[in-house]
Amino acid sequence: MATLFELTVNNERVQVAMSPQATLLEALRYGLSLTGSKQGCDKGDCGACTVLADGAPILSCITLAADAVGRRITTIEGLASPQGLDAVQEAFDVCGALQCGFCQSGMMVSARALLNVNSDPSLVEIKHALSGNLCRCTGYTKIFEAVQVAAGQRKPRLTGPPTLALPRKGGGE
Repeated sequence: MATLFELTVNNERVQVAMSPQATLLEALRYGLSLTGSKQGCDKGDCGACTVLADGAPILSCITLAADAVGRRITTIEGLASPQGLDAVQEAFDVCGALQCGFCQSGMMVSARALLNVNSDPSLVEIKHALSGNLCRCTGYTKIFEAVQVAAGQRKPRLTGPPTLALPRKGGGE
């Protein structure tokens, strides 16, 4: 039997009918078709499902939808505004911070949560804030750089592909 949950997601009041034991991740992905939060480990280990609840990062795969009632939930889809991408989203793009993209939404949401409470974090604070988000593709360097860029602490390094300059053949062809 389904239960009707009234949630506030990305500044919009919505209703979703789910089983009483449904997780917030299931309500977001399968009830509301917000698929930016990824379903990775389903046990709170990888961080791919990270969303904000009243501004704080939570793991939606281990949070019941019922526990989200009365809280303001923000997903990766809710970071951008009509004016454009959030500074974190822009920085991750400009820095080429991710490869496959599976962990991307959780990383960016966790980074936004950090910058909401600390606009000038140290590298140690950035690493701590993202420690619950696992990436299997990168060495995290560009991810940490992207958070620093979003915080206005540095300019992004050029991340474009290297150019291949072919040698020219000499004379009279």
